[in-house]
Order: sequence, then structure tokens, then C-alpha cells
Amino acid sequence: MAELTLTSFVTLDGVMQAPGGPGEDRSDGFDYGGWAAPYVDEGMGEFVSEVFGRAGAFLFGRRTYEIFAGYWPEHDEAGDPVAGGLNRLPKYVASASLKEPPAWGPVTVLDGEHLQGEIVRVKDVLEGELQVHGSGRLAQWLLARDLVDEINLLVFPVVLGAGRRLFPTGGLPTAYELTASRTTPAGTAIHTYRPTGRASFGTVG
Repeated sequence: MAELTLTSFVTLDGVMQAPGGPGEDRSDGFDYGGWAAPYVDEGMGEFVSEVFGRAGAFLFGRRTYEIFAGYWPEHDEAGDPVAGGLNRLPKYVASASLKEPPAWGPVTVLDGEHLQGEIVRVKDVLEGELQVHGSGRLAQWLLARDLVDEINLLVFPVVLGAGRRLFPTGGLPTAYELTASRTTPAGTAIHTYRPTGRASFGTVG
């Protein structure tokens, strides 16, 4: 049985929208796309390669799938674990409206109206990790239903003051255990968390 893992790039103020480039996602008038680029370094690359080395399959929201499908087939460099995994491993797209996804290796559309059951079924037949990368709205949906087994949070040393956040107001109060942590030379803090249940409360002192 696979575990569902979420890997997300976020700013210090929690923004996850469009880290990779200016045109990646301009929804809601977002003009700060590409904010992660100045901090990409060897340490970040090593971690991302480790994550992709554990992948058994990938789960995407529709928008992220279409972005990746337009990029990665044209950047299939030999020996690149990211390109190799994305281009060859099974991919699942969560969507209530998508019928014919852009061709990109083995891909299956999961019915967005019955998504929770579909994800449980997929996890049951896979080994390794069912990985979610990007896919902001899908990530929030999964977190709100306790479907994420592990989060890799890459926190970049930049504040934007605008943009879609990974943890919106109204999310479930959830406690996490820190299982690993490192910092890249460029100052990105990488933390791995596993949920331990509902958040608890008390009085300090």
C-alpha cells in the first residue's frame, strides 16, 4: 500500500502559488511568479531528487498536470530522477470535468465527485509513494480530509504579501511530528512532517 505524500514550496508567509516562473499561475492577479528561482541550489536539488526516487506514482490537480505535461516531456534528460519519474511513472489527475487529458505517459483521470474513494483505491494497489507536487487546491482538499500521510515543506526565505497559501483560514487544526529537517546553502529550510492527530491546547506556564 502506498503512502500519500505532499511536497510543497512555500514562502515565509505561506504562499505556494507559482514558485517556478512568472507565467506559471497568474490567477487572482498574482504577479510574483518565479519567487523560488533565486534560491535553487545544489542542496535543494539533492532533496528533490531523493523525494522523486521514492515515487511510485503521482497525483495532480488539473492545472498542475497541464503545466507539467507541457514541460517535462521536452526536458527528459538521461539520468534525471525528476524527469525520469514524471515521464514514466503512472500519473493520476483529480478532476470533475477533464475527460481527455494531454497525453503524457500512463495517465488516469480520477472522478472529482468521488475523489476520496478513488484515492483510497489507488493507494491500495500501489507501492512506494503516491506523490503530490504543487496542485494547491488539491493539496488543500487532501489536507482537509486527513488524506496526507507526510508533508515535505520547503520554506524559502522570501515574503510576498499576496498569493494563494497552502494552509488557508478554516483548515483543520492538526498536530504534526517533525521527522527530518535540513537547510540548503541558499537558506531554504526543508522540513518533513507526519500528522499525529487533532491539535491540542493548553495554558503556557
